[in-house]
Amino acid sequence: MASHIVGYPRMGPKRELKFALESFWDGKSTAEDLEKVATDLRASIWKQMADAGIKYIPSNTFSYYDQVLDTTAMLGAVPERYSWTGGEIGFDTYFSMARGNATVPAMEMTKWFDTNYHFIVPELGPNTKFSYASHKAVNEYKEAKALGVDTVPVLIGPVSYLLLSKPAKGVEKGFPLLSLLSSILPVYKEVIAELKAAGASWIQFDEPTLVLDLDSNKLAAFSAAYAELESALSGLNVLVETYFADVPAESYKTLTSLSGVTAYGFDLVRGTQTLGLVTSAGFPAGKYLFAGVVDGRNIWADDLATSLSTLQSLEAVVGKDKLVVSTSCSLMHTAVDLVNETKLDSEIKSWLAFAAQKVVEVDALAKALAGQKDEAYFAANAAAQASRKSSPRVTNEEVQKAAAALKGSDHRRATTVSARLDAQQKELNLPVLPTTTIGSFPQTVELRRVRREYKAKKISEEEYISAIKEEISKVVKLQEELDIDVLVHGEPERNDMVEYFGEQLSGFAFTANGWVQSYGSRCVKPPIIYGDVSRPNPMTVFWSKTAQSMTSRPMKGMLTGPVTILNWSFVRNDQPRFETCYQIALAIKKEVEDLEAAGIKVIQIDEAALREGLPLRKAEHAFYLDWAVHSFRITNCEIQDTTQIHTHMCYSNFNDIIHSIIDMDADVITIENSRSDEKLLSVFREGVKYGAGIGPGVYDIHSPRIPSTEEIADRVNKMLAVLDTNILWVNPDCGLKTRKYAEVKPALTNMVSAAKLIRTQLASAK
Repeated sequence: MASHIVGYPRMGPKRELKFALESFWDGKSTAEDLEKVATDLRASIWKQMADAGIKYIPSNTFSYYDQVLDTTAMLGAVPERYSWTGGEIGFDTYFSMARGNATVPAMEMTKWFDTNYHFIVPELGPNTKFSYASHKAVNEYKEAKALGVDTVPVLIGPVSYLLLSKPAKGVEKGFPLLSLLSSILPVYKEVIAELKAAGASWIQFDEPTLVLDLDSNKLAAFSAAYAELESALSGLNVLVETYFADVPAESYKTLTSLSGVTAYGFDLVRGTQTLGLVTSAGFPAGKYLFAGVVDGRNIWADDLATSLSTLQSLEAVVGKDKLVVSTSCSLMHTAVDLVNETKLDSEIKSWLAFAAQKVVEVDALAKALAGQKDEAYFAANAAAQASRKSSPRVTNEEVQKAAAALKGSDHRRATTVSARLDAQQKELNLPVLPTTTIGSFPQTVELRRVRREYKAKKISEEEYISAIKEEISKVVKLQEELDIDVLVHGEPERNDMVEYFGEQLSGFAFTANGWVQSYGSRCVKPPIIYGDVSRPNPMTVFWSKTAQSMTSRPMKGMLTGPVTILNWSFVRNDQPRFETCYQIALAIKKEVEDLEAAGIKVIQIDEAALREGLPLRKAEHAFYLDWAVHSFRITNCEIQDTTQIHTHMCYSNFNDIIHSIIDMDADVITIENSRSDEKLLSVFREGVKYGAGIGPGVYDIHSPRIPSTEEIADRVNKMLAVLDTNILWVNPDCGLKTRKYAEVKPALTNMVSAAKLIRTQLASAK
């Protein structure tokens, strides 16, 4: 009977870490206060798993910001601009790398594989000096041991760390990052030696890049790394953990022949073909298989009978004493604990399992495999599975038919983007380099209080509407004072860009405390799509009309696109994802048409998560991009040429899908650019022609740092070197919701000044 958890959420059941971090960053609490919250959270997580009967409990999966940044700190790989002078890396340096500070920008942030979690990208080069600079992994192992819990310390594996890195600024683009392997392994050896000395008997290396399409050179790096570490690892049981997809056949061969490795972890939820590899390609005799049968990415209760059957078939291959029941990946991608949900109805609640419940599922499966099956627990699970399949609230035949009818058609706007942009310019009369923002404005304490009181029925609808109108009026006036060209209403009525829409669509359920970490202290509360989706009533028209009535400038209608709603929700797993996406697209289409009918001339349909949903294996890209792009086009395929459709995308690597982005056929796209060293612009330098409007972000809103007019102007000039003047827009990287007005006003002032400065220069150059 053996059970294992790959990793666990860090924020706490009520976001305790989030509030502790933000209090510390604001100077309202001390480092000791923050450390106390973190210590208590770790202790409660380890105790919870120990009490549940989990045998292999992870440590070092907690983080104050990000696990990749923790590895950068462990290796002492601090970029020069942070002026770190050696020694143990403290909060000042650590959080400066994550968030930037008054004088230097943050490191790049991008998506962790195909999840909505963001990691801090290491910046490495031939001159990077590595040293053992953070003892966090060893300290947390000792901390757990002092509490009577013997854990499995978890490290990001050395090869995955390098493959997830990028060349530092000033280092040639093609610098071979794997050439640094021999430089980082000595630090790993020091960590391993300290863990052994502290009494560790197991160690877990997360090597998720093994699920990607890797060439022979990259696979050879795994073999070389673990051969080099073999003597250091002697006496330890070594687990190499993979997740998020199937391990390709060649990678499976490499993985299962690594030196000194005693156990292999596989995602058997998203990696269904890996099961076949284990049974047909063979499994090394005497090695452990950590079978990830409980889904770490979604919140549906496990089908225990099916998982038990899978485990029994694996047991026949690897042997009873070598099979360990596990989660498919870290549970950090799910909500924390269903116990804190008091508003979900009992039927839907019976269909769900959050991280705390998944720990219990893993243990129950391990016990059942050992002949100690809890018949009552399994029977309740079977009843819940049957209830979900037969519930009338899941299926809407009319919606099913409408979505099925979409598959055979292309759904494009009737005219070319250049013809539409001409018609829109006559309608909107915008200057060269028009300025705009992405949508949201700061959500003040007062604004959150108003929403909270309205939800709790402490204020009337009339009082609520009045308060929101007043906030919109302030945001409109501010933008007019700043002389921004295309305005937004600031979204004061919205809690979250997906949750807000889900609350008004059928087929969605919502949690009170189902928070999931997105990056740093930022958490999101993904809706749960449990049934067919439709739009009973208009969702944004009232607020957009209200905002437009306050100004003569164009006011953007703000919508979240179908692919982003899909990718940022917990999606039903009883039908293909694309079918759910088409249903959402039809709902958004109705909203777009109602906004146009209400006189809104510019409509932004955000697809921030389009790239994030791209499958990890290249063979699956085309199918995903086809239905994802089609879903976006469905939303606006029947509107007039004079209505300008914008979309926005953030924090991902876009260059490899630029042709699909063009195929979306939006009139204007705004896109994250500033934190990734203008990587996006390289695609245009390489000859890709883009005829629609485009606004690569000119400053990073995820940092409190305020860029100068000159800095922004310099960024715009770099863009003008590769993009035509008549298609370039000037805008921040993302929405301003998480910033303070004290940061937003000067930053936007400088942004508008930079646009005007360059307009003047362009006019004088004619």
